Amino acid sequence: MAARLTETWHVTKPAVVSRGGLVASHHHEASVIGAQLLADGGNAVDAAIATGLAIGVAEPWMSGIGGCGYMVIYDAQTGTSRAVDFGVVSPKRLDPADYPTLPGGTDDDLFGWPLVVEDRNVQGPLSIATPGTVAGWALALERFGTLPWSEVIVPAIELARRGMKVDWYATLRIANDARGLSQNPAASAFFLPDGLPPVSTDPDNLVTLRSDAQVATLERLRVAGPEDFYKGDIAATIAADMAAIGGKLDRDDLAAYQARIVDACTARYRDATIHVAPGLNAGPTLLDTLARLEPAWQGAGGSPDAEAYTAYAEALFAAYRHRLETMGEGAGESCTTHLTVVDAKGNMVALTQTLLSVFGSRVMLPGLGFLMNNGIMWFDPRPGGPNAMAPGRRPLSNMCPAVVTHKSGNFALGASGGRRIFPAVMQLISFLVDHGMTLDQAFHTPRLDVSGSSLVSADTRMAPDARAALAARWKTTDLPYAVTPALYACPNAVRDLGEERHGCAFVMSPWGQVAAG
Repeated sequence: MAARLTETWHVTKPAVVSRGGLVASHHHEASVIGAQLLADGGNAVDAAIATGLAIGVAEPWMSGIGGCGYMVIYDAQTGTSRAVDFGVVSPKRLDPADYPTLPGGTDDDLFGWPLVVEDRNVQGPLSIATPGTVAGWALALERFGTLPWSEVIVPAIELARRGMKVDWYATLRIANDARGLSQNPAASAFFLPDGLPPVSTDPDNLVTLRSDAQVATLERLRVAGPEDFYKGDIAATIAADMAAIGGKLDRDDLAAYQARIVDACTARYRDATIHVAPGLNAGPTLLDTLARLEPAWQGAGGSPDAEAYTAYAEALFAAYRHRLETMGEGAGESCTTHLTVVDAKGNMVALTQTLLSVFGSRVMLPGLGFLMNNGIMWFDPRPGGPNAMAPGRRPLSNMCPAVVTHKSGNFALGASGGRRIFPAVMQLISFLVDHGMTLDQAFHTPRLDVSGSSLVSADTRMAPDARAALAARWKTTDLPYAVTPALYACPNAVRDLGEERHGCAFVMSPWGQVAAG
């Protein structure tokens, strides 16, 4: 009998309920920081940016100032949503000829692209694109926040001064990528002291990973402002560090970068309105999937049954085919930690920010003290397609922050998890809208995954008849809802019910938490 992934425990994480605001994120310290800003009078955007800054320090393998993201902001007073696009852009000196594909085989990272020589699109200096996170945070705060940048960044600086605490989960994440991290001197020095993953043997005295360069960078951002990242001393440091390792990102790329604010793309799904970011993310594909689901399946109360899961899979297969065949900047635009915030007035933020892969490019720039993204991996290395590599181009990403307005209570949600993100978001929307679930029920209901291949992955907690119905139609594998790998994405959400607000964090994460402010 073949060995397979097995987990025999049953984990629950009840929803948090508050009459004030809530912050849900993948790291408890970041959630508490955001909630404190709410308690001190900040709004949902202030709290989201403070949480985003903090989680880049506390959970550095998922996001940070070397990454990118998308944000959807809902204004409860006007009932309107805006989106902030701060996705990566490929360097202007990128040359597709530097990424020759190898015959046979696919990469073992998120997307299964054809193998590229030396994995240059997946890790190392040639995988790095122009980061947008700092620009996105700053633009959102300036337009929609109430607190100054110099105040919102302070909690992240304090975390960096203290250093990242290493518990068993941190050891696990670092050990999983130790081989890649060992190839970069600065990343190895930070994450692999003595050449090995750090381990804490005393739970009351955890090992601490600290970087003077990281503290100095955040302090410089506080004093000089976010523009320094793109046109000042920090930009010069990034360019010099990139040149030293043979990367293509330079000062011209940084100086030319701009985050964008656009109207959210909205569409009706039954009696709900879905608000997503337009453009080169998974928001348009989420709307496409829901549009395919609505006429194919009438919806029903209670828990999803075999008919519902089959309808989910069918809609996802069709939408993914359309997505991968048509979307990319080369075809024109259409209309991966995640955090969600709701304040006491009902304003909401869904913010997804990422380095793309876990640990991004596995490159930490020594003068910066932060990991850099591997955004080039979002491009298809094969020439000619709509998402093919080209200089100065934005790739097709998988982020899918969303806000849903509905008579049962507005909610904001999203997830991390690469191509698994929007299937998770789609099913959670259906659980809440079609099945009338509470947020707590939705987050503890099994999901399936269809994410670009011919395979359906089914949560082992799913009813046997539902799994049998899937297996009768498609190649299906039964896999558990696990801590790692997170096979059904890692969502979190907040919901405004008027008198009170509810929030849920990714159930299987030992760090994910909702904090009340």
